[in-house]
Amino acid sequence: MGEHPGHYRDTFSYPPVPSHVWRQGALALTLLCLLLLIGLGVFGAICMEKLNKLQNFKEELQRNMSLQLMQNTNSSQKIRNLSIKLEEIATKLCRELYTKNKEHKCKPCPEEWMWHDDKCYLLHAYQRQETWQKSDEICSGYNASLLTIKSKSVLEFMKSLKLNNYWLRLSPRKDNTKYGNLDTIFPLNWFTRNTSVINDQMYCGYVYYANFYYIKCTETKNIICEKLAQPVKTESILMSEILDGRK
Repeated sequence: MGEHPGHYRDTFSYPPVPSHVWRQGALALTLLCLLLLIGLGVFGAICMEKLNKLQNFKEELQRNMSLQLMQNTNSSQKIRNLSIKLEEIATKLCRELYTKNKEHKCKPCPEEWMWHDDKCYLLHAYQRQETWQKSDEICSGYNASLLTIKSKSVLEFMKSLKLNNYWLRLSPRKDNTKYGNLDTIFPLNWFTRNTSVINDQMYCGYVYYANFYYIKCTETKNIICEKLAQPVKTESILMSEILDGRK
């Protein structure tokens, strides 16, 4: 009962750990850390190798795509060039057929319209004459406009038609002092604005055989309309030739 308190502390005290056990534990921990570092290094090297392969694959794929795009672009350009060449040949053949038959099926103009260069022309020779503004409205109904002469080729073609009192789409003037031979018409301005600005005080141009003159826009003249010709259809030439061959 009268035992000293230190007796219990002496009874439950732990024995010291031998130093060789600590050394073994530290060595094992060190080895484990080295193994982890080596593992991380190997894993990192594998990852880098995989990344390099992926990068190389990406670059190779991009090169292949670039080459494919270049080939596709070249192929598309070749196809376009071939289409243009084919259209030129078709147009030339159609012109030859049109020379022999003005209503040949390959003609890129509506019936009763004449074909010259890249335009179609319609003469209203046997209909009543109209004012300049009304004539322009009539042409607009055909998705066309009054006659313009902007090239030597068109000039010679119009001379061959011997046009007598046909309106031109020249810009209206405030006087009628301007006139002359059709050969001098090229520097003149052609009308591009809305026809609603035309009034009875303006003078409009017209063609009289090989000459042009100005007269009050409210006077009446004959009508000739023009519009762009449609592209010549190669299949229409081929079909017409096949049908002709069966006859």
